[in-house]
Amino acid sequence: MKLTMPEEIMLLMLDNATGRPVGLPAPAGDYAIATAILMQLSLDGRIDTDLERLMVTSQRPSGDPVLDEAMTMIASSPEAGLRDSRYWIVELGRHAEHFRAMVLDRLVAKGVLRREEGRFLWVFSDRRYPKGPEGEAEVQEVRARLRQVLLENEIPDPQDALLIGLARSAGLIPLILTPEEQARVGARVDQVADLEELGRTLSSVTREVFAMMLAFAGAH
Repeated sequence: MKLTMPEEIMLLMLDNATGRPVGLPAPAGDYAIATAILMQLSLDGRIDTDLERLMVTSQRPSGDPVLDEAMTMIASSPEAGLRDSRYWIVELGRHAEHFRAMVLDRLVAKGVLRREEGRFLWVFSDRRYPKGPEGEAEVQEVRARLRQVLLENEIPDPQDALLIGLARSAGLIPLILTPEEQARVGARVDQVADLEELGRTLSSVTREVFAMMLAFAGAH
C-alpha cells in the first residue's frame, strides 16, 4: 500500500499497543505533520523551496484532501511565493490538529488504523487509533527501510532522508534504533536528516521553539 509522508509519520507517532501518540510533546509533532505535508508536496512537484522562498509550481489536484487543502492554503495566501519554508512549517503547524484528524481519517478509511472511542477517568472522551494487521505491517516496513539506511550506510532516496528528518525532530528515533545503535550511528542520523532543506529547517524550528519553552518555564 502506498502511503503519503504525512500518513507514514503519523503511523510512527502512534504507539502500537495503545494507539496513543508517542515521541516529543507538542509542538514537535505539530511541526512534523506540517513539514511532512510540505515534503510530500515537494516530492510530488507541486512546490519548490530554496533558502529564501517556498514557491508553488503546480496547483493540480492530487486527490488527497490533506495535500489539496494545504496546497490551496499556500497558493491562495497573500504570502504565496514571498515566504520561506520556515514560515510555512509554522503556518501549517497552526492547523496541525485539523490536518492530523484528516490524516487519521484517511488511515482509518484505508484499513490501516481502527478508531476506538472510550472514556478517560469515566468522564472525558478518549479516542485511540490502534493499528490493525495492515497498520503494523506498514510500520514494520517503514522502520525496516529507515534502519537499513541508517545502519548499512545506504544512499537514501529523498523520501527516506526526509522521513528520518521528521523522525528526529519528533523524537521518534528511539522507536527505530536501539540505544546501542543510536550511540553507534548518531552522527549518521544527523547526516541523513540534514540532507534536505526542509529537514534542516524543521530541526531548526523545533529547537528554537523548545528553547523558548524552556526559557519561559525557567522564568516562572
